[in-house]
Amino acid sequence: MAEDKYVRLAHAIYDHVGGPQNISKLIHCMTRVRMTIRDESLVDMDGLKAINGVMGVVQEDTLQVIVGPGTVDKVAAEMVKEVGVGLGEPFPDPETFTSQPTANKSEHQLDKEKVEAKAKKVHAKQKAKIKQTPMRKILSAISSIFIPLIPVFVGAGLISGIAAILSNMMVAGDIGKNWTDFINVLKVINGGLFSYLVIYVGINSATVFGATAGLGGVIGAVTLLTGITPEAPIHNIFNGQALSAGQGGIIGVIFAVWVLSIVEKWLHKVIPDSIDIILTPMITLLVIGVFTIFLVMPIAGVISTGLVGGIEWVLNVGGAFSGFVLGLFFLPMVMFGLHQILTPIHIEMINKLGFTPLLPILAMAGAGQVGAAFALWIRCRNNKELSNLIKGALPVGILGIGEPLIYGVTLPLGRPFITACIGGGIGGAVIGGLGHIGAIAIGPSGVALIPLIANGHWLGYVIGLLAAYAGGFVATYFFGIPKDAMVAKDKDGHLINA
Repeated sequence: MAEDKYVRLAHAIYDHVGGPQNISKLIHCMTRVRMTIRDESLVDMDGLKAINGVMGVVQEDTLQVIVGPGTVDKVAAEMVKEVGVGLGEPFPDPETFTSQPTANKSEHQLDKEKVEAKAKKVHAKQKAKIKQTPMRKILSAISSIFIPLIPVFVGAGLISGIAAILSNMMVAGDIGKNWTDFINVLKVINGGLFSYLVIYVGINSATVFGATAGLGGVIGAVTLLTGITPEAPIHNIFNGQALSAGQGGIIGVIFAVWVLSIVEKWLHKVIPDSIDIILTPMITLLVIGVFTIFLVMPIAGVISTGLVGGIEWVLNVGGAFSGFVLGLFFLPMVMFGLHQILTPIHIEMINKLGFTPLLPILAMAGAGQVGAAFALWIRCRNNKELSNLIKGALPVGILGIGEPLIYGVTLPLGRPFITACIGGGIGGAVIGGLGHIGAIAIGPSGVALIPLIANGHWLGYVIGLLAAYAGGFVATYFFGIPKDAMVAKDKDGHLINA
């Protein structure tokens, strides 16, 4: 069988580099398996070069074994699979492997049964004896996708918050127009993340799902519909309307890249190695690109069209009920990219009323996340990894930049995201119940929105914020804390006293 070739190569490479216990990390490029070696003296260079299927060996900062395009990804995948880690992830400490003498290199050979037994041990330790339900696996994948972006969210979020405050103050007349260029520079820096977030999410999603990172990034970029103009749009196959850039949102990108990973892995199996590097990426991009544009994005469009009528009905009902519903469901809408349908509603309200009463209500959704984060911080204080994430994400969350809290804290944990949305609904109900609270322009939420509140009703807006904070805190403190989030962990996520 063709698979035997890759298994054989993986085992042979391990045999001549001192075993998997002598490797600290493994990645691959187009043709080479790249290994970070712990002890160079244990590497048998002549033996590596003599392996049937190895085309050469290069020793630089990493040990690079050349096995060729189409073969390298399969050999590398087999090697990390046997150890129980992902590509680029740290290998377990040497003591977790079966102890064997090192004087004779032949004694380093690990048969398949020993490797599998060790891999199970590593997996068990990593999962900390927590049952991996399908939902937990989904949340774990989401966490893995967004955790690497948290520092960027925090940095760009703080910049965005400063820009928002200055911009809102300028609109309100508190500062002069001479601040325009500086504010625009801050917005450009912030836009480097948030304007192209789908690309970063696509790359990270591909890494998590075991696909080629670059292909995932391209699928994220596809949703931006680069080069498509209103004069010559791509049409929604369900209702004939023009697709809009970003339709489908981040969740759509994650789903599309997950499908991409399945397609790419299947193609690697059926396409001959000699042309795999040419055909697999081309076919994968073509199939998933068409799938994303003509199915993923239009389905989100159909959903958004149906929601327009629902939103208009909720707005017509008015009062606390409208505020609760809008505050409760706004963040799920953002995740699916459906919040864009609210922009023309904001503009129309500003044109007719001089302000939009919708924006302060929707701002409560982020405030609910802040309240939930405070509850998690208190209840999960022994989890240093989670506490550090919360400490970094809270300041920008208070300024109205919710991505670090959503994608780094509440959404990966599951229940806290729901209880945070409830907090947003409570804040929205307060704003809707008080009435006559609106924003004179569209801008970020949180504390940064205060300068834009119309007619001096900023105190009512602040009361709504406090209600959302309290609602998210109480709902999460009593009903939204997962047991595994309270497990004691150090700042690197390792269990303490485990």
